[in-house]
Amino acid sequence: MGLVKIDESLHEDVRRASTVMCRSINAQAEFWMKIGMLAEANPTLAFTDIVQMQLQSATAAAETDVA
Repeated sequence: MGLVKIDESLHEDVRRASTVMCRSINAQAEFWMKIGMLAEANPTLAFTDIVQMQLQSATAAAETDVA
């Protein structure tokens, strides 16, 4: 784990979004980084497609953990 230096205005955006989305500031920043990384890797997918793909992946992983 490491530290990431970000601009103060971006930190404020993360803080506001984390409150609305009921996530910690770190969880919100991690969500945005993960979605951004996936969007760059899959430029033809819409945000909702990326979220749905991640939900399916998490569901499959949870089912594997239960078995």
